[in-house]
Amino acid sequence: MNFEIDVVVLSNIEKALPASVECLVGLPTKDPWSLPFRHKELFRERLDSYDLFIYSEDDILITEENIRAFLNVQIDLNEGEIAGFLRIEYGPDGEHNFPEVHGHFRWDCESVRIRGNYTLAHFTNEHSACYVLTQQQLAKAIASGGFLVAPHEGEYDLLCSAATDPYTQCGFRKLIAISHIEQFWVHHLPNKYIGRFGVDQHELNSQISALLQIASQEQRRRPLLNTETTLWHRMYSKDYYEPIRNDVLSLIPKSAERILSIGSASGANELWLLETGKRVVAVPLDDVISSESAARGLQVVSGDFHTVRAQIGPMRFDCILFLNVLQFVHRPEHLLRLFVDALSPGGAVLITAPNRPYVRYRWRRKGGSEPRHRGLSFETTRIHNTSTSVIRRWCAESGLSMERTSKVVSARANGAKKSRLSSLFATDVVALAKRVDDPNGRRDSMRSDGNAGEPL
Repeated sequence: MNFEIDVVVLSNIEKALPASVECLVGLPTKDPWSLPFRHKELFRERLDSYDLFIYSEDDILITEENIRAFLNVQIDLNEGEIAGFLRIEYGPDGEHNFPEVHGHFRWDCESVRIRGNYTLAHFTNEHSACYVLTQQQLAKAIASGGFLVAPHEGEYDLLCSAATDPYTQCGFRKLIAISHIEQFWVHHLPNKYIGRFGVDQHELNSQISALLQIASQEQRRRPLLNTETTLWHRMYSKDYYEPIRNDVLSLIPKSAERILSIGSASGANELWLLETGKRVVAVPLDDVISSESAARGLQVVSGDFHTVRAQIGPMRFDCILFLNVLQFVHRPEHLLRLFVDALSPGGAVLITAPNRPYVRYRWRRKGGSEPRHRGLSFETTRIHNTSTSVIRRWCAESGLSMERTSKVVSARANGAKKSRLSSLFATDVVALAKRVDDPNGRRDSMRSDGNAGEPL
């Protein structure tokens, strides 16, 4: 590279390295995963010696183009904004995989902004196994009190926390230049997540196109609701890329032709229903995550809950889906009540929510360092402590009669096997309910007129 660069390797053992490479041996704590935190003290000691400070795990290829792109965009950013990177993997057939885009991680549709010639947005997975700071930014991070800290984990594990603390603890906002996205790709050399998790370039391009469209509009879009918890490692946050749940969708009454899905994410389940001949309307979590499914023909109605209800108007549906949605709403019974009148006579509501806490989770919690969150409020954790009885109560309070409930193991649960003890290890609760009508064909006293006055 056309820079003067000093390379320092952090290790728990001595390594045979070129004479020009420095090796620092030693762990901050007895935990081997604490090793990445060693770089922080090194950066503090050498704060006055360098213009740029780059931290990287040992399998990330950072190029001169990446560094120059960082320097170019940083000129236009505001104080407190840092240009970040996105990992890319290359498959044997030329496919591209972006492993950061998985689980509950997503583009923040409210974060889109224009700085100079760049359009930027925040991606909620702030880990890219590397970061770059200017001397001034590092000094500010140290002064914040959130940089020189003991090895820790919370939202991320130890390894990822070391690479994200400048953003999560020091007051900086990580932004990715989506208008120049290829300049901010860094190659994850093992390519080991291909086929395991992440999205391909077509899906990423679709999401970025939606972000660029938002940037061109004066009115900014808000997400439907917050689906991210404050629990350890953000457990129970909604999976934006959930696979097709045949075990759940099979419970939809066979006679149901018109389906309304509230809180749709990438749309795998909704598109599958569409391909089976159902008429599907989806209310997406945001216009970015739904961009690809909308392009494939899924009818999408955007807005907040009350706006969507008004747009739906007199439309009636044979089944309404709330797949891992209600637990993130402050008053789930109000949300149910808002849409119950959109059911056709004999219509059903299909609900899924976490089975909290299930046996597998309790074992993990006992053996791990996770804080015990049982008993904490929705305001603290941003999620209800759901169970079969809780969902039954929500349904009763919204004028729904429970038809059946079951417990199932999510496709994402590692090592999940069906057995006689499956219900003990079940990750999800599934409930099917129907609207309650009186003999005269009218709803009971728990009816809803769809007014926007009820808080959700």
